Amino acid sequence: MTQERITVRLEAQVGERLKLRHATICTAESCTGGLVASLLTDIPGSSAYVLGGVVAYSNAVKHALLSVPDDILMEQGAVSAETAAVMASSARALFGADYALSVTGIAGPGGETPTKPVGLTYIGIAGPSRLLEIRRFVWKGDREANKRSSAEAALRLALEYV
Repeated sequence: MTQERITVRLEAQVGERLKLRHATICTAESCTGGLVASLLTDIPGSSAYVLGGVVAYSNAVKHALLSVPDDILMEQGAVSAETAAVMASSARALFGADYALSVTGIAGPGGETPTKPVGLTYIGIAGPSRLLEIRRFVWKGDREANKRSSAEAALRLALEYV
């Protein structure tokens, strides 16, 4: 089975679970640039459960649209568990969705720091009445592979909680 087929299967599984539970989902993405939302909406009929998404690539947009506090952005950084948590919770509230996925990371090839390597990614999910989980990953691929790995990990996380 190819990597592409696995991705399509994940998207369809997420969609089926959301439809079965009459639940909705939205996204707040940084390093994936809307890839998670794109994959979710590749499934016919996804308008029944996908409400929308925010691509918050800059810190200014993370702050203005997703209410990520400046102190978190300055002290923890845009690529942090704390930022991913606020992104997920804020997107859920913004869209009125049952679930929200967030992704923030360093896709590469540049952008790393001494404590944050290329490939470092935090993925979060917020669900009914609370933040459910934030996961940390360090991908070893190129930019495109890191984005794809992050999007697939976000879909897997959704499958666990929806």
